[in-house]
Amino acid sequence: MTASVWNGFRRIDFRFEEREAILILPDCPNKEKNWLFKTEYFGAFPAFEIEMLRRGWHVAFIKNRNRWCLTEDLDLKARFADHLHREYGLYQKCVPVGMSCGGLFACKLAARYPSLVSAMYLDAPVLHIPSVVIGDGDLQRSLLDEFTRATGMSKDELLQYKENPLDQMDVLVDNKIPVMLIYGDADEVVPFSENGAKLIKYYSERGGDVTAIGKEGCLHHPHGLEDNTPIIEFVQSHKV
Repeated sequence: MTASVWNGFRRIDFRFEEREAILILPDCPNKEKNWLFKTEYFGAFPAFEIEMLRRGWHVAFIKNRNRWCLTEDLDLKARFADHLHREYGLYQKCVPVGMSCGGLFACKLAARYPSLVSAMYLDAPVLHIPSVVIGDGDLQRSLLDEFTRATGMSKDELLQYKENPLDQMDVLVDNKIPVMLIYGDADEVVPFSENGAKLIKYYSERGGDVTAIGKEGCLHHPHGLEDNTPIIEFVQSHKV
């Protein structure tokens, strides 16, 4: 275990089941010891996490095998969450922060372990893998190659795949898991119409709790908002 400072806050690096893990501690933890679970890309676009640390929240991360959401990583995350609850006293539920491919992890963790999740913050999330990795562009060809190497799944198998987050929306709605969704309406990497828009439609038609904020003309990056107050208020109001 090593201690350092991350954006002015105490950072602890350690290994959990042979994986690299990180816990960032606030100066003054809130009463419930609520925490954010950054599901992928730790350190990327951290403004929201820093603001929540100032409000007494913890931030945690554990390294994935790859960014395409293997089941073993979901199960590891559940055990890691239990470890943080037992060893550090963190609240028994977390708020996953899922940016881009991190949205795969956030949604599938919530569907597989709904009792561990109080709410989700999704930002330009990948919710339908084929829409991101199958296409004629150089980026799509590169991502499909990466995906097949990471998962062992062929393109044809992916087209038949029925475990995308969009295939599990019923579990999220049935378990009343609220969602804050931020998106760019010009996203060139994760098409909004085939990902976030479908989550919004499903939740809205079935009485789910979803708040969506679009950024006009915004591409896949940057994540977050210039003023993160709406995200902060949403998460604070759904922390238990």
